Amino acid sequence: MSFAHPTRRWSLPGRWLLPLLLTALPLLAWPPQVRGEDGPLDGEFVVRSASIVIESGVLDLDALIQYPDNDRIRGELNDGVTLSFEIDIQLARHRRFWFNEGLLDLRLERQLSYHVVSDRYLVREGSGEDDPQESYPTLEAALEALGRIEHQPVLVEKQLRGEGPYDVSVRAGVRRGHLPAALRTLAFWRDDWYRTSPWYSWTLVR
Repeated sequence: MSFAHPTRRWSLPGRWLLPLLLTALPLLAWPPQVRGEDGPLDGEFVVRSASIVIESGVLDLDALIQYPDNDRIRGELNDGVTLSFEIDIQLARHRRFWFNEGLLDLRLERQLSYHVVSDRYLVREGSGEDDPQESYPTLEAALEALGRIEHQPVLVEKQLRGEGPYDVSVRAGVRRGHLPAALRTLAFWRDDWYRTSPWYSWTLVR
């Protein structure tokens, strides 16, 4: 008489499976040449100064922003990537015994791209194809222009309710915008192309 030997099966407890998968997925998806490198937007990134001047009943913003500049940014632009540069502006009426009253939450957007034929960097005011644009011979010149905000209208004075004072905050941001078709399937999972500066805040008294 013979006896069939039972088949030995090894099983992994279900409660261990999900944590292991979550740990392994980033390692499988992230290319080896990228792991351990600095982020593409590393570098000095700060709002150096900002102010609001009221002229002819309009609040105009002036600001000076230092954007990061490195070879990875230049390389992405040369490959056809468009970068989006954002300016967030918040204004609230200060109330001593209650929450501040929000009066303005505005985002300005500009686009930076590289034109291969002319070998120029293009800065577009806004995100539409019909928006005006300027060209610059170098990336440094384009970033300097992007970081200089002059006489940008943000609010009409009559929209300022109460006597104030008013708390104003400005923050800059950079994110990856349009991608050429050849790069979309390769970079859809990348999340390191977004960075914001610290808020620059002050009190406006009129």
